[in-house]
Amino acid sequence: SMATPVMVTVVVILVLGSLGRPRRSQRKTLNLPPGPRGWPVFGSLLSLLADTLPPHRVLAALAARYGPLMHLRLGSFDVVVASSAEAARLVLKTHDLAFADRPPTAFGKILGYDYKGIVQTPYGPYWRMARKLCATELFSARRVDSFERVRAQEMRALAIGLFRCAGRAVAVREHVAGATLRNILRMAVGKKWSGCYGSAEGEAFRRTLDEAFAATGAVSNVGEWVPLLGWLDVQGCARQMRRLRELYDRFYEKIVDEHEERRRRADAADGEFVASDLVDVLLQLAEEDRPESEARLTRVGVKAFIQDIIAGGTESSAVTTEWAMSELLRHPEAMAGATGELDRVVGRGRWVTERDLPDLPYIDAVVKETLRLHPVGPLLVPHHAREDTVVAGYDVPAGARVLVNAWAIARDPASWPDAPDAFT
Repeated sequence: SMATPVMVTVVVILVLGSLGRPRRSQRKTLNLPPGPRGWPVFGSLLSLLADTLPPHRVLAALAARYGPLMHLRLGSFDVVVASSAEAARLVLKTHDLAFADRPPTAFGKILGYDYKGIVQTPYGPYWRMARKLCATELFSARRVDSFERVRAQEMRALAIGLFRCAGRAVAVREHVAGATLRNILRMAVGKKWSGCYGSAEGEAFRRTLDEAFAATGAVSNVGEWVPLLGWLDVQGCARQMRRLRELYDRFYEKIVDEHEERRRRADAADGEFVASDLVDVLLQLAEEDRPESEARLTRVGVKAFIQDIIAGGTESSAVTTEWAMSELLRHPEAMAGATGELDRVVGRGRWVTERDLPDLPYIDAVVKETLRLHPVGPLLVPHHAREDTVVAGYDVPAGARVLVNAWAIARDPASWPDAPDAFT
């Protein structure tokens, strides 16, 4: 009988996969960390995607069986997973230079403006420049403090909005997500583009961001792990990213043009220009003279930086706040402790401010316990082995992808012997 098209496709993939992967005799014998063997071509990828549990929990269960430093094959790549504090220390601190790189991804290529942002940037001169700007300019204590007024206004607006819902069910996630998005957008791109005060451009920009947040985390891109399937784009991930990139870019171009025009008007009037948001700061940095040996920030880089700041600062804060509220509601004694501390330190006659935080150790403990049990990025952004490295006596080959399972580390019984899964 004739083979079906599906069978032919499977056979072709298996043959190409076996041709594209080095034979054992061609690879030197490696002392890899223990781990599951996996299937041909796909390794353990299909098992990971087919499981009903999220990947970080599946990998945590495997680590409990194979050890805190585990090797597995995901598609065409060797992957090493660190699932204990000591294993993470070896990867992120002891051998930090060997694993400082990022693996190439469709997200970084398409949505990250060809790796010109902060998160997906590969190791090198641009990487060093990006991190230097983040440490000294964008996220310095002085810069963060300069936006305190914006944060206070948005938090007050959030509280007032919640009080107005008294007596009926409240969609906490919707309120918190809206507040954190407005907060980040006001600090990053300005009041108009945050959607505040009825700005049509801002409202359209926020709708685009909502769609992007839902889309980028919807599915795992198999083409990332099996490059032979990447060009097929079976799941449509690359097409969706390109469409979102076009939507984003139209807004970013308008935002940058508007900021540049405002700076030109200030220069023409011989007035001193004062940066009011991070776009202003980045445009000023892009104009600075730098030695030829150093990487420069370009207009494309400005757009990529802003995108990473918005993406990294919005969803993470909203998710953490929602989890904290959920845990407090599930643990009345913790809620009583938090509200009692607020009554003692702040009282009920004024709003709590950021200056009160050092005097609120119980609230601080609630935040830290929430982040422990519910890390926003359970698997940290993947690292990429730049060279062959020996970690804890095991070989990690160059090109391997290195994952740190923050979810497993935060629930490790070796560090939390008493009820590691409990909110305590």
